[in-house]
Amino acid sequence: MNKTNQKTVLVAVNDIFFYTKVRDALLPHGYRLEKARAQQDVLEKASTTHPSVVLLDMNDRTVDAFQALETLKADPRVNAIPVLAYANHEDVETWNRARALGVTKIVSRNEMSARTRELVEELVTLGVRGEA
Repeated sequence: MNKTNQKTVLVAVNDIFFYTKVRDALLPHGYRLEKARAQQDVLEKASTTHPSVVLLDMNDRTVDAFQALETLKADPRVNAIPVLAYANHEDVETWNRARALGVTKIVSRNEMSARTRELVEELVTLGVRGEA
């Protein structure tokens, strides 16, 4: 199994304002962001950069987060990488479907915006423990 890069986060977020919030929360703490701009980027970049966390916007229209989640969880090279997702808090169907597909943690957009670094660090720790 490939060792993950503990300070790399694969970000599948195409909302430029939200991406900027993620960047501003993580870069000052030594994280490196790898951006997945399209569906095919998610698995390709996850398998080549070995991120410690994959961040998915479940409401994104460009990257199908459900398909990305299915693809990641089906590939033994990357299926152990924790996936942090966020969605509109009222979108119960999306939350339930994400959980059924194996998302590690799903939070509201507001919580993600307010606690990006803490949430990422929680999953980085989880991923490191999972590899031991």
